[in-house]
Amino acid sequence: MNALVAALGVPDGIEIRDVAEPEPRSDQVLVDVRAASVNRGECSALRAAEDGWRPGWDVAGIVTRAAADTSGPREGARVVGWVNGGAWAERVAVRTDHLAEIANDLSLEIASTLPVAGLTAVGLLAVTGTLLGRRVAITGAAGGVGRFAIQLAHMAGAHVTAIVGNPERGEGLDDLGADDIVVGFAAEGEPFDLVLESAGGASLAAAVSRVSPEGVIVSFGNSSGEPATFDPRTFYRKGAPTLLGYFVTYELLHGRTGTSRLAALASLVAEGRLTSKVDLVVPWERVAEAIDALIERRISGKAVLTIGTTGR
Repeated sequence: MNALVAALGVPDGIEIRDVAEPEPRSDQVLVDVRAASVNRGECSALRAAEDGWRPGWDVAGIVTRAAADTSGPREGARVVGWVNGGAWAERVAVRTDHLAEIANDLSLEIASTLPVAGLTAVGLLAVTGTLLGRRVAITGAAGGVGRFAIQLAHMAGAHVTAIVGNPERGEGLDDLGADDIVVGFAAEGEPFDLVLESAGGASLAAAVSRVSPEGVIVSFGNSSGEPATFDPRTFYRKGAPTLLGYFVTYELLHGRTGTSRLAALASLVAEGRLTSKVDLVVPWERVAEAIDALIERRISGKAVLTIGTTGR
């Protein structure tokens, strides 16, 4: 079968090659891939990857072989799922606890945006329990995780502050439920009960200054690529704040998230209660276009690859 792989010496560093067919374990289904969402983490990893490395986490398609242990969906089911690499291929084996069936009226392109970004947003917001009346700050709010987090926090009754890098990135976030849209994260200002922090560097340091006495900071990215420097006294003298890390891959591989949350996200989108913004859909032959658009921040929503024969 064909798959996208890292390729040294070619202009874009990636190409379609013939690779071995997947061999599903007893707890895996075989999925005929129709769409795969592109994440910044994959794009960054690709630039340093060895020849032959296969990117791809988010996948949506059709089950062509059910799991031998009878767990998971039947053959012919439309599904969305997560794999730990290799999703940018014609077929992929997916653990049954890492995928969910989706409604017939939910497009596979939209569904493919849910696993990494959607599950991350759900997991981040779950760390503090109830959000009703809480003040929540979200850095990188215009990205895939940020957009889901804004909507989910708003649904839960939080007051949401969306923090973006420039005014253009903030456009439309109020329609998703952001009460305030701020350019840059200043160290001085009102306290937040929950800070979802993905920029790192000075932004994480600002979060330490802005978290409330019993608030929580959840670090889940470092898009700035910079270390964070802060005086620990700024943190512990507040009272009892918490600084946590969240990595959705760890959560998935250790069975702490998966099918139930993914199914809930897919249902919310199918019902029109949750929106996934897809700014770019291209056939996988044009993968370099999607990668460049994400890395250069020319799109604020998600980029999606259609896999194999377009329009299947």
